[in-house]
Amino acid sequence: MQKKMLDIVNKLSELYKSPKCELNFNSNYELLVVVILSAQCTDKRVNQIAPLLFEKAKTPYEMVKLGEQNVAEIIKPCGFFNNKAKNIIKASKDIIDRFNGEVPSDEKDLVSLAGVGRKTASVVQSIAFKIPAIAVDTHVFRLSHRLGITSKKTPDKVQDDLQAKIDKKYWIDFHYSLVLHGRYICKARKPECAQCGLKDYCKFVKEKNKIRK
Repeated sequence: MQKKMLDIVNKLSELYKSPKCELNFNSNYELLVVVILSAQCTDKRVNQIAPLLFEKAKTPYEMVKLGEQNVAEIIKPCGFFNNKAKNIIKASKDIIDRFNGEVPSDEKDLVSLAGVGRKTASVVQSIAFKIPAIAVDTHVFRLSHRLGITSKKTPDKVQDDLQAKIDKKYWIDFHYSLVLHGRYICKARKPECAQCGLKDYCKFVKEKNKIRK
């Protein structure tokens, strides 16, 4: 890896010793559902709502039986609830019909499910199956550009770029460290640059300091 990239990876490992997903779940299926729910919604809100859903349905079989309308009513506070409910039911049916009731591990199989894009697939792969991937959500996308470690314009291209630049053994921890850093330090509107452990490597900070001068 290039020195700057290696320095950032090492610094993140110092800042976040055991980074992990902050969504709560008890099975691979619940993981898939909470990641679908997390689109345009905070993990905190999902963690409040998902248990209410899983009280009614913990498996794809129970979810299909519960039905789209009931799912939508329960997950309403998560936003885009009608579309999410539709996707959860359709994905659940596909998991039953095509994958014997088990969440698949292959990326192509995962993205074939309703409501599952490459980001969601990468999250499920890395958590459920320990398959290395750098899922690019809004935090990873934002921080990768602020740090100046990619100039790619789409999440898929950013993911390809980062995975080409970072040794595979670091992918999972790098992803979750960057998510945590973006959530609590390098925020979208008011980044806390003075408290940032990555400021020495940050393109955004250097450009901001130039403007001040």
